Amino acid sequence: VQLQASGGGLVLAGASLRLSCVASGRTFSGYNVGWFRQTPGKEREFVAGIKWSGGTTTYADSLKGRFTISRDIAKNTVYLQMNSLKPEDTAVYYCAAAARMIHSQIGVLSSYQYWGQGTLVTVSR
Repeated sequence: VQLQASGGGLVLAGASLRLSCVASGRTFSGYNVGWFRQTPGKEREFVAGIKWSGGTTTYADSLKGRFTISRDIAKNTVYLQMNSLKPEDTAVYYCAAAARMIHSQIGVLSSYQYWGQGTLVTVSR
């Protein structure tokens, strides 16, 4: 599975962005898909995840209410809607997919087998 993340950019604090993650090579059927983010000098952290079958979602506690993960089955795409963005949301955002995962592990970095290239989100004051 090859993943392509897009939608990043430079925005002002308070703005919204929607990131997209498209899979090529196969569909997301049967996969869990997650979004992670990373800033220089810090570990990659879990943002949100979705189980493709059924659409069950999981969020990092600190981002609940501002970020929403969703999927479009027809487009084989996972989205991350980010609202009320803050400067501390500035990071490279990565999408990842896992073919075999216990759903409770959706926030664990090592659970994922496939990674996209990342898309940069910069939020200025």
